[in-house]
Amino acid sequence: MGSSANTETAMIIATPASNHNNPATNGGDANQNHTSGAILALTNSESDASKKRRMGVLPLEVGTRVMCQWRDGKYHPVKVIERRKNYNGGHNDYEYYVHYTEFNRRLDEWIKLEQLDLDSVECALDEKVEDKVTSLKMTRHQKRKIDETHVEGHEELDAASLREHEEFTKVKNIATIELGKYEIETWYFSPFPPEYNDCVKLFFCEFCLSFMKRKEQLQRHMRKCDLKHPPGDEIYRSSTLSMFEVDGKKNKVYAQNLCYLAKLFLDHKTLYYDVDLFLFYILCECDDRGCHMVGYFSKEKHSEEAYNLACILTLPPYQRKGYGKFLIAFSYELSKKEGKVGTPERPLSDLGLELSDMTAIKAEDILSTLQSLELIQYRKGQHVICADPKVLDRHLKAAGRGGLDVDVSKMIWTPYKEQS
Repeated sequence: MGSSANTETAMIIATPASNHNNPATNGGDANQNHTSGAILALTNSESDASKKRRMGVLPLEVGTRVMCQWRDGKYHPVKVIERRKNYNGGHNDYEYYVHYTEFNRRLDEWIKLEQLDLDSVECALDEKVEDKVTSLKMTRHQKRKIDETHVEGHEELDAASLREHEEFTKVKNIATIELGKYEIETWYFSPFPPEYNDCVKLFFCEFCLSFMKRKEQLQRHMRKCDLKHPPGDEIYRSSTLSMFEVDGKKNKVYAQNLCYLAKLFLDHKTLYYDVDLFLFYILCECDDRGCHMVGYFSKEKHSEEAYNLACILTLPPYQRKGYGKFLIAFSYELSKKEGKVGTPERPLSDLGLELSDMTAIKAEDILSTLQSLELIQYRKGQHVICADPKVLDRHLKAAGRGGLDVDVSKMIWTPYKEQS
């Protein structure tokens, strides 16, 4: 019975419209109308059921996985990290803070309900159960890659500390900042004082780095602020580039504000309130309006491990211009002037020591870098450099264009000495 009905329906749909007036097919019109009505009713029924199912999952629980429409117009898998009630909406009207599982945490954001495909909702699982299920589905190589990505920038943290860090910093508190002529989307959480908890945008003075809640406050501040460059000593000037050395002990408020600002773009940075122990080197582009910060690095005044760099950042508007490489190169030029070069417990080789003296880079770093680039091998009890031209070409292409050169003749600097 069902089979003949299906055949009849197929025949009616395929029948040309000109035959519908033929008495022989009039009986088919009734069947066609009946079938169309049934299909419509079934569709409406499915639509209602789907709607009820979607409404039944609201509000979404923290941990729920669902597809979300991103800024590229496409849907991507996300995990709900947090939610907050939208008091202007209905009972189930929430905004959700989501992590795009394909991307870095810097793209986490608050989204509205209409961006979500509720038909794709996966119920939240207990984290331990979820991890176990996921782990069982992964190959050993896949799991190692996930683990490496998970702890990137947090190698010093154990598992418990890493979970605590991610829980504390899971929701980005400031969405955007205004700094000079730029409005910049932030990447990560930064522990600003409690009175800024209700802010989604902060306004920074680009010279003293004071921050305010409102544009009018910034405008009033700029009329009073005397600074046109970072505080401290200008130790380098070449064309339009300047570098300033700022002592965290002498300029404590500036240094702390710099740390607040930097944390918005550095996931792994530990915020040190005791900035007295650090020197900050601020790189600026200079014009007739003043010296505008593009990035910085910091270093400990007294490092037992002979570290020449503690933290480094190029602000987003100035990235991909060679400033990051310039900052790193500058830090090593300072090490050369200090005469501080790391020495390995067992010498790498005469060549390794020569490279270490020339670059002020610790020999251990030279060894590990050459090994990772497949440019050195261990043969007959010693390390031998193996510079295959094809391998060199591959690395040079991957490295891209070089950074800006540090003109050491333009550097006016003497190593830090503690004042009595």
